[in-house]
Amino acid sequence: MQDSAELITKRSSNGHFQADTSNEPVNALSPLTIRGVTIPNRIGMSPMCQYCAKNGYPDDWHLVHLGSRAVGGTGLVMVEATAVTPEGRITPGDLGFWDDDQIEPYARIARFLKSQGAVPAIQLAHAGRKASCHAPWEGGAPLAPHEGAWQTLGPSPIAFAPGHPVPKAATLDDIRSVIDAFVAATRRAVEAGYQVIELHSAHGYLLHEFLSPLSNQRTDQYGGSLENRMRLTLEVAAAMRSAMPDDLPLFTRISATDWIDGGWDLAQSIELAKQLQTRGVDLIDCSSGAILPVAKVPVAKGYQVPFAAAIKEQVGIRTAAVGMITEPQHVNEIVVEGQADLVFIGREMLRDPYFAHRVSATLGEDPKWPTQYGYAIRRRPA
Repeated sequence: MQDSAELITKRSSNGHFQADTSNEPVNALSPLTIRGVTIPNRIGMSPMCQYCAKNGYPDDWHLVHLGSRAVGGTGLVMVEATAVTPEGRITPGDLGFWDDDQIEPYARIARFLKSQGAVPAIQLAHAGRKASCHAPWEGGAPLAPHEGAWQTLGPSPIAFAPGHPVPKAATLDDIRSVIDAFVAATRRAVEAGYQVIELHSAHGYLLHEFLSPLSNQRTDQYGGSLENRMRLTLEVAAAMRSAMPDDLPLFTRISATDWIDGGWDLAQSIELAKQLQTRGVDLIDCSSGAILPVAKVPVAKGYQVPFAAAIKEQVGIRTAAVGMITEPQHVNEIVVEGQADLVFIGREMLRDPYFAHRVSATLGEDPKWPTQYGYAIRRRPA
């Protein structure tokens, strides 16, 4: 396992990115510079769907929801899974970025996040065969035709679960359209001011469906061997990288394992990470599961952190850890011990928008509260 040395990405004379090490010690409050972007600390807000958008547009809820975490000291604030096509939404309430008219509502959020010192980030996604569903608080079941259901897309005509519709098996034209949609959404995100873009290739959605042999039974160049199953994710990543300015980082979220025998696993994830690195991906965001509802996931404190640690060590690429990380000291331990370079907080940050300030206080630093909150947090005379 690597020590706490920070991985610093540099461009070599041949145009490829290489990872070097620095002996400077880091902790959860240390800045992290990737390409031309400096994240002020190692704490990120995970992308968490709110299921309340109208026709893909973010509104005041998204501004306040995301903005309050920036006010709370979070270094990187990630907009939830944002569909690159209308058919790529999980639910009708998902965010989307398939139209130029959507740019300004996203730009409004990015401007506010920056004004509070946070790095604005966005995750671009396509839900694949898990699209066209009700919101979770409505049960999450597939939409019926009279409820506005739409045709879902997958690598093979295999339903996610009993009672779910069989997706259309993607043709080569469909695949090209998906790649083009990710590229177009990437360009819109850059225009809107987002400084980090994350490709969603996890949680049983379209790109993960192509990766896993449990959902991909194709016999063409996008199925069968590991090389073929990785092809779409690698093609999308390379196309997105080409559409981005060189000084902006590209992340990729993966499910490091399906938690099912015969499915996607850590060894394949390590190979994918190696290949993504050569396509200009700067960080692997390590989650897991969700390809099938029958998976037995051993949820426990920090249960996914070992995936981030293994990929970082064996590939030499930056990683982010996520999953049941709820305590400030645990966040710090992950960074100090070199298990990951960035820690994404999900549900705990929903419960506490000021979680990052709690990390600062735990480590003996004064949280950087907004001036407007000075009445509540200013120190009293001794």
